[in-house]
Amino acid sequence: MPDPLAPLLDLPGVADAAAGARKQIDQLFGHQVLRRNSGPVSVEAALRGAHASASLEGARYDLEAVRAGAVTDPVVQGSLRIAGAIGSLVDTWPKAPLQVLARLHVLAARDTLPPDALGRPRTDPEVAARLAALGDLVTGGTDAPAVILAAIVHGELLALAPFDGPGGLVARAAARLTLIAKGLDPKAVSVPEIGHLAREPEYIGAANAYATGTSDGVRNWLQHCCTAVALGADEGFAICEAMSQ
Repeated sequence: MPDPLAPLLDLPGVADAAAGARKQIDQLFGHQVLRRNSGPVSVEAALRGAHASASLEGARYDLEAVRAGAVTDPVVQGSLRIAGAIGSLVDTWPKAPLQVLARLHVLAARDTLPPDALGRPRTDPEVAARLAALGDLVTGGTDAPAVILAAIVHGELLALAPFDGPGGLVARAAARLTLIAKGLDPKAVSVPEIGHLAREPEYIGAANAYATGTSDGVRNWLQHCCTAVALGADEGFAICEAMSQ
């Protein structure tokens, strides 16, 4: 069977953007702090990612207030729960992605939806079909670079909005899981959510363009996601620099 994502690399600028993201990640992994102990960097990256993802969902608070545990906003708390669970979901993601998506939704929306709505996607047949197709991609249906697969996972979940409540948290977490599980960022030390937040108007516009299904819309989204991953690598590098002082 032909790789369904292979043609995406032929879209103008996409292959170069993917290579650029990879270059920034490689630079991050060359930092001496990561050669000694990546754990503290991963913890800080998870916090900053959770903060940025909640901000993109409309829950905007000072990072230090979130760090101090002073923010009780349910969206922020859901984003923090997801960040804390990512490591335990990495091995399951490539095997049972739909199960993981349901778990992510439970974590994200626990305080915003009734219990019987948690982890349950909409029963629309088109949603079910596209989720199944997305699951096939994640479980080995493509050899596309991790940054491209992560972008498709992210874009599909934003476009489909299969879950009620703060679905953006789920989409961004699924993209992060893809980057980790596919080996681009196995130590989870980059912060792609920061890249999306830094270019928020572009993020929103590119996501809407992706939802149209046009080649230009898909190209714009892929290029944005590659840029966000590169910026997220820069953020990880900055965390390393701060910890090396």
